[in-house]
This record gives sequence, C-alpha cells and structure tokens, in this order.
Amino acid sequence: MKRRNNIKIGFLGILLALYSCGAYNFSGADIGEAKTFQVNFFQNYADQTPGSTIVPGLDRDFTLAIQDLINNLTSLSLTGSNGDLIYEGEIVGYKVVPMTANAEQRTSQNRLTMTVNVRFFNTKKPDNDFERRFSFFYDFDAAASLTSVQAAAHEEIFERLTQDIFNASLGNW
Repeated sequence: MKRRNNIKIGFLGILLALYSCGAYNFSGADIGEAKTFQVNFFQNYADQTPGSTIVPGLDRDFTLAIQDLINNLTSLSLTGSNGDLIYEGEIVGYKVVPMTANAEQRTSQNRLTMTVNVRFFNTKKPDNDFERRFSFFYDFDAAASLTSVQAAAHEEIFERLTQDIFNASLGNW
C-alpha cells in the first residue's frame, strides 16, 4: 500500500515538473496570449540616406533573418497576414565610412553600418507597440573590398540587429 502511494506521489511530481517546464522558455520571450507573428517585407530605402548604397537582396535576407530568429526562439507560428505580433519597417541606412588612419594618413579600417526602422504591433497588448531605429556595424580592413567581407558582415550585423529587435519587442528582462 505504501509503495503504491509512493508511485502516485512520484508520478504526480514528474507530471508537475513537466507541466511547469512548458511555461518557461530559454529566450525569455514574453509572448503573452499571442499565437502567431508576421514579418512584413523590409523594403530597402537606404539610397535615400546620403552616403548609403543599395545592395540587391539585402531586404529579402534581412526579412528572413527576423523570421528565422522569432521562429527559433518562440513557439509562435509564422503567418502571412493577421498576425498577433506584426513586424514591419525599412532599411534606411547602409554605408561604409573610414574609421582609422595609419601613419601615412591612409585609411586602415572601414566600418559598414546598417540601420533599420522597425514598427512593432502587438494586437494582444497594444501598449507594447513601438516604432524605433536599430543600428549596428561591422569593422573591416580597408585593404579588403566590401564584397569580400559582405557575407561575414551581414551575418554579424543581422545577428545583432535581429536580437536587438527581438529583445525590444518580446524581451522579458
């Protein structure tokens, strides 16, 4: 009889432990009652900012990077319309500027900076809506061409920008 009670108590303990784990997530995301999210296409308007350039496919790649991050860090389902959480915006800056000079007064390091304007709408908690700019950079040797470092630069910049956007919209810190 005592053994049977111990089994029941053990089973109940395991059940409670598993149930409580469902409420926890490693990303710290506060999705509330939201079930879906949508990421509208981030148009590339960088050429409207002095000194910025247009990179073909940058808009598509950045849009996919945001979708992937939210998909990987939350249990939300991606939808094409009527999402509970909506991300939209545009790429407003993409430029390379010289950062440091060497003894011969020549540039020794360049900085690629990307800036995006993001609008976030939470249909379940409208108080969490915002419009904000996010920016990040990648430094590289001036002897290297932008095209030779672009893949690595985009990976680092996208990782930081998408994480900052995620933290601003869903971070539960």
